[in-house]
Amino acid sequence: MKRTLFLLALGFTSLLGNAQTAAPAVTNVATAGTLTVSVTTLRGNLAGYSPSNIMAIWVVDGSGVFVKTLLAQAATRKSDLLKWKAATSTNNVVDAITGATQSSYGARTCTWNGTNVSKVVVPDGNYTVWMEVTDDAVQGPFTSFTFAKGTTAVTLSPTALTNFSGISIKWVPVNTAVNDVKIGSQYSVYPNPTRSVAYVSGFDILEVEVCTLSGKTVFTTNEQQLNLTALPKGIYLAKVYTKKGNFIKKIEKL
Repeated sequence: MKRTLFLLALGFTSLLGNAQTAAPAVTNVATAGTLTVSVTTLRGNLAGYSPSNIMAIWVVDGSGVFVKTLLAQAATRKSDLLKWKAATSTNNVVDAITGATQSSYGARTCTWNGTNVSKVVVPDGNYTVWMEVTDDAVQGPFTSFTFAKGTTAVTLSPTALTNFSGISIKWVPVNTAVNDVKIGSQYSVYPNPTRSVAYVSGFDILEVEVCTLSGKTVFTTNEQQLNLTALPKGIYLAKVYTKKGNFIKKIEKL
């Protein structure tokens, strides 16, 4: 009897020890969503080849490790973006908006779908958006802003800086983005593609902003008729602002 009690006690102690030392299960939450970054670049003091300029916008994680490039407008002069070059030695531009050196300063817009260069949604946590612009072969102006990627929508409107104004950083998790999709489904742009004029159908439209794919604003109107006659052939974005919410529609100009 004593031997039986001893063995039972020994077994219980062993189970208790295992329960105390076993590592708890860890679940890495990785919320999908869309980060929209908008900024207007301004001429600085370098003026090496101004008004031509190059720019990059990219994201790093909470440890400062490169995650993804969002925009890289610097084809032949990309080596002049020293900060971006240090962040990604391979000049990685997977899924990024890319283009040649810009002929003027102005509005830039890009998005991030919450994935890394392997196209895997990264874990929730703090991430930092970096932006750099230069018009010379030396270190140009750069700045950064940190936001919390997660299940809660985040909007940052940082104070304007010498070389960056109109800064907007907006994280919309997928659970919130669903509402934007529902709103957008109530509106349409037709005919699309078009050779001249397109119309935005729907009610309570406050404003329509037509932009290039690089984020440069072409024109803004409070009318639902969009006259694209004078624009070159290509793909444009119509940012539609309504009383219910905002959404973006693509327009092809033939």
